Amino acid sequence: MKLYDCRLTFHDNLFYETRTMGRLYETGRLLHNIALTYALGLATTEYHHPTDAPAYTEELAALNEAGVYVTPATGLDVRYVLHTFKLGDERTSVFMEKSNRNIPTYGRAKEIAVNSQFRFGVLSPIDLTLPRWIRMGLWLSKAKLEVTAVIPMRHELQRMTRRVDDYPLNPGDLSDPNTLRSFDLVSMRPTNLVEHAEIETDEWWVSDISGTKIILPAGLQYRTSR
Repeated sequence: MKLYDCRLTFHDNLFYETRTMGRLYETGRLLHNIALTYALGLATTEYHHPTDAPAYTEELAALNEAGVYVTPATGLDVRYVLHTFKLGDERTSVFMEKSNRNIPTYGRAKEIAVNSQFRFGVLSPIDLTLPRWIRMGLWLSKAKLEVTAVIPMRHELQRMTRRVDDYPLNPGDLSDPNTLRSFDLVSMRPTNLVEHAEIETDEWWVSDISGTKIILPAGLQYRTSR
């Protein structure tokens, strides 16, 4: 198994609605692994969805079969900006209502600023060629991707409780969510994420690079219910 240790540097402001407080729409400080997977081009979806519902299970199935998995991204240097916006049509007068589709119509947006940096990992048993540039968020913000290292990971069969600090985790993607012993919960869409998770399980991916140990639980897969 290989671990691609990746860095993202944003060249545009990034916006996605994590939390709403009145007319303030806030962007969270983590990047969800499902969003990253699509942004990297590892999974694709149809441009038009008649039912306006995701099809993650079908669209991510090929990655599960190939053993490829993208972790959520943690912020290395995250800065924010506030913007006031209004989305309307060409009529002279229009009553602006809040959309129920996670697309705000007017208010203030707390966005991740240009030059903010994130770190995430991609597990893969096969060689991958990742794009140099990707786009994410409601505004399709541009970000530069750098693979800082391709790290060989060894499989350990030993029941232990270990703390995972290098990357956030999607608890729904664990082989058994009950292995979580303690964690910091981060509210996200479409599923919550966890940081600094202590996990008790039988199987691990482990690597020692320059004295720094990178640990991830084995069996990570996209286990979405939609």
